[in-house]
Amino acid sequence: MRISLFLLLTITSLHSFAQDQFAKAYAQIVTEVNQNSNAYTNLKQATESLGHRLTGSEQGEKAEKLAFDLLKSYGYDVRFQPFQMVSWQRKSLTLTIANQQVKAVALAHSPIEARTESSLVDMGNGLENDYMGKDVKGKTVLVYLQLLPGSAPGTKNLHRSEKTAIAIKHGAEAIVFVNAVPGGVLLTGTASITGDLITIPAACIGYEDGMAIKARLQKGDMLSAAMIMKNESARVNARNVIATLKGKSKEKIVVGGHLDSWDLATGAIDNGIGSFAVIDMARTLKRIKVKPKRTIEFVLFMGEEQGLLGSKAYVADAAAKNKLDDIAFMLNFDMTNAPTAFHSSREEMQNLYRDWMKQLHSVDSTFHGKVSFGAGLHSDHQPFMLVGLPYGGGAGGILPNNAGAYYHSDKDVFSLVDKKGLEQTVMLGAALAYSLANTAQIPAHRLSDGAIKDYLERNGLKTPLQVSGEWRWE
Repeated sequence: MRISLFLLLTITSLHSFAQDQFAKAYAQIVTEVNQNSNAYTNLKQATESLGHRLTGSEQGEKAEKLAFDLLKSYGYDVRFQPFQMVSWQRKSLTLTIANQQVKAVALAHSPIEARTESSLVDMGNGLENDYMGKDVKGKTVLVYLQLLPGSAPGTKNLHRSEKTAIAIKHGAEAIVFVNAVPGGVLLTGTASITGDLITIPAACIGYEDGMAIKARLQKGDMLSAAMIMKNESARVNARNVIATLKGKSKEKIVVGGHLDSWDLATGAIDNGIGSFAVIDMARTLKRIKVKPKRTIEFVLFMGEEQGLLGSKAYVADAAAKNKLDDIAFMLNFDMTNAPTAFHSSREEMQNLYRDWMKQLHSVDSTFHGKVSFGAGLHSDHQPFMLVGLPYGGGAGGILPNNAGAYYHSDKDVFSLVDKKGLEQTVMLGAALAYSLANTAQIPAHRLSDGAIKDYLERNGLKTPLQVSGEWRWE
């Protein structure tokens, strides 16, 4: 009985010591970010001096060097991780519907050259069920980018690349997406699942034009669509940027965000607010002289927009070196703004997360949200998740200035950025990275292959992964 009591008192004492240690570190992080954060000014400089950060372009290469130099200036051991990919850049596009030219933008990885003319058919949301009983072979399909109002309850949307894959499977000659954002906003992004060129041209038109065309088709008008498109593509070298804060064990925490952007604007929101927050998390932890138990790697991924190519290269490299098990946890910051709590893909983290949130709230009441759990696709956490690794990030935040409406568009500019929200991301990310790097044990472990399958099915990810060709189970 005395031994048990002694052990209980010892455990309680150690837990209290850990809480005090974490609270002290959180207070240092909050103070450092409030007083000295460079995230806002660094992002402003990047958008003004570089413009966009398209992977494979001159600006993309300059962005890689800028991130490298910033991290180096903060005292980090920094390296490039090179990988090869297929670059894509738009040249020209003319879209004519019913003999009227319609303002449009090409979706990435459309063919180098395409000239099509065919009947236009409305395929609604562009999901597999929308094609049942319909012949679209040799035709141009019109597809809503999001889910149409009035869609059946429980309908799950797919990524534009997955909708394009469905159109190709059914023999469509071309695909035209209708953006869901009013005001004539044109959205770009990849229409390819793999990052390789697709076989049909894909374009996006504005909401007002698209809904007017849909109305005519629903009335029974027979409309034709003609597309003349030219693009450029070549295999290029790209580089992830990796800064290492060395720990005492071989285990490591990966803190990532994609540095690249599309070419229509400066990518301030997607993903300037994420990638430059990651850079400032690194600066913050270095400035307060953290000496972590686990190594922390801050990774600025390139090629995310073209198909998660930088994060896939990172995971493939770790697998080739038999070092996947060294990765204890991955944090991803993609369009994260003003988070109020922690998120994880794995519910095993809930007790730790709640303890850490209490400590963080005690030093800054801004962080008062509920921890959240769940899994999704289409950002740099995905390659980590597909090999069974736990991931997380921020929860509870919202994008500033209606910025979500301008995702992947020519309106994604620095004036949308909120300084306070950006710095809040830095605080929460630095605190979470510190906690994961220093906690005694991380209860969420890498899953076995069979457990990964079950996990993905439970989270409703089987269908989109099947569409994308990334479902490797029978």
